[in-house]
Amino acid sequence: MNKITKCIFPSAGYGTRLLPITKTIPKEMLLVHTKPLIQYGVEEAIEAGCDIMGIITNKNKTVIEDYFDNNLDVENVIQNSSNKNILDDLNDIINNNQFIYTRQLEIKGLGNAIYCAKPLVGNEAFAVILSDDLCINKNNGVLSQMMEVYEKYPNHCIVAVEKIAPEKSNQYGIISGENIQDNLIRVNDMVEKPEEKDALSDLAIVGRYILTPDIFDILENMKKGKGGEIQITDALLELAKKGNVLAVNFDGKRFDCGKIDGLMEANKYFM
Repeated sequence: MNKITKCIFPSAGYGTRLLPITKTIPKEMLLVHTKPLIQYGVEEAIEAGCDIMGIITNKNKTVIEDYFDNNLDVENVIQNSSNKNILDDLNDIINNNQFIYTRQLEIKGLGNAIYCAKPLVGNEAFAVILSDDLCINKNNGVLSQMMEVYEKYPNHCIVAVEKIAPEKSNQYGIISGENIQDNLIRVNDMVEKPEEKDALSDLAIVGRYILTPDIFDILENMKKGKGGEIQITDALLELAKKGNVLAVNFDGKRFDCGKIDGLMEANKYFM
């Protein structure tokens, strides 16, 4: 089993739930406490052992590329001030990890965004983090917990899940399956954004995945699903039918920062 070193960050969406601010500022760059959302995700990926970050963007999100780059003009301005060390943590991330970018030319769903990463990933398993799902844990981060599962069950796709209120089923991919140990489920069925009456369970997929490279063959031929988009849930279902998808009911707290109340809740948490 090869160690997973690449983490993909689908970041091409419009962030319409956070308008009007996302008209000009990518939701991934919105501030929680002292850092933008995407930095929390990158730090989680580094903790889990990744050092190559593949970011899927669009033409309006070059600010993400600029953020993960050195800015000598700013550093020269602050070098003799009380803020001279304020960029140390970010510069450590920039200088010790590789950032690769590609564009999703047409917004056609999360499945399509992940498919755009194929040239970056090659024939390797890889991680995926959705930055607007901010996950906090005092011990191992969510992706680290998933990596531990992957080490025991190589050649399986891993998804992170948490229990939700039934009325929120139409906001998530919902799974069902059998418990194989504490907080670990072998998925046998999954559906994207069902109505409450059609939900398979109260376990919802959140924005953390470990995917095997065979997902690309499925996505390449995947038809549009819910919302007229290519859904990663539909692609994973094909692998789940073969017994190759596991779900981790992770230890930690998640904030849905893709909407305003979740973003505000996250900021209150850090106060």
